[in-house]
Amino acid sequence: MRALVKATAGPGFVLEDVAQPQIRDDEVLIRVRRAGVCGTDVHLYEWDAWAQGRCRPPFTVGHEFAGDVAAVGRFVTDVREGDRVTAEGHLVCGRCHLCRTGNAHVCPNTKIIGVDRDGCFADYIAMPSTNVWQLDDAIPFEIGGIHDPMGNAFHTALVGTEMPGKTVLITGCGPIGIFAVGICRAAGASRIIASDVNETRLALARTMGAHDAVQPQGAESAVRSATNGLGVDVVLEMSGVPSAIHQALALVRVGGRVQMLGIPAKAMELNVATEIIFKGITVYGVVGRRMYDTWIQMTQFLRSGQFDPTPVITHRFPLEQFDDAISAIKGGEAGKVVFEIG
Repeated sequence: MRALVKATAGPGFVLEDVAQPQIRDDEVLIRVRRAGVCGTDVHLYEWDAWAQGRCRPPFTVGHEFAGDVAAVGRFVTDVREGDRVTAEGHLVCGRCHLCRTGNAHVCPNTKIIGVDRDGCFADYIAMPSTNVWQLDDAIPFEIGGIHDPMGNAFHTALVGTEMPGKTVLITGCGPIGIFAVGICRAAGASRIIASDVNETRLALARTMGAHDAVQPQGAESAVRSATNGLGVDVVLEMSGVPSAIHQALALVRVGGRVQMLGIPAKAMELNVATEIIFKGITVYGVVGRRMYDTWIQMTQFLRSGQFDPTPVITHRFPLEQFDDAISAIKGGEAGKVVFEIG
């Protein structure tokens, strides 16, 4: 089969012919139809410091996908050949303290497809049946293929919040931030302010329902105007940029919440006393998707018809044009990029 491989410890990918995966008794073989490309894949392509410290080539890249089941192991009873599916790409142990207390999303033994083991930029992928998620017939494969980043957005937007009527600031309008705009709108937020330096992505945020889409220097004015100077109820920090993190802590109201998904490139300094403690705020760190309540939320929102992520997908490529897909992301003019594989 075809597979996009991180072949060596250096820049770039290689499209190769490799052996089709052999499934174990508790696994399923999935024919990949669509796969999302994300920032992690760019890190791997460029072979930056993070990739060098984390990954050991060779392996097949890619961790966002959807397809149909081609074969099932003999112990699998809840998935059938022909099922339309996606999957949770974080493989957890299921036995540690965190897994057994409903916190598998932070399992210390997590392995990620396309990072720690072979991924989905290929004709087929083998997955544990417990990670497989059924897709409704009405959900196209390209939407199924971006459940992973959508799940990050759902987790960030909805955990610990009662969204109806809330005022929200979203700092960082990459694809996950733009998804979050649509989620907050569908969940009943009364005012959504989106902030980014990229005008293309601000336009996508408006399309997804942002009431205000502004450059970072305009965020404070927009927040103060929308909240009578109080500050927003919730900030979703999606950028990882230190100045945006400080802004998030400054523009959330006293007693509000800051949900943090963006990852700073290096350590940064905070005034914990004035930025967090004396404001009485709650800061929540987002890791992946909660297993599997986030997935249930995604399915329910998509079924409702109130949330449609399709406008966020701006570029589609065949697997052979992987260089172009990476360039589209790096160029800053793309929303979500998808491979059309099968």
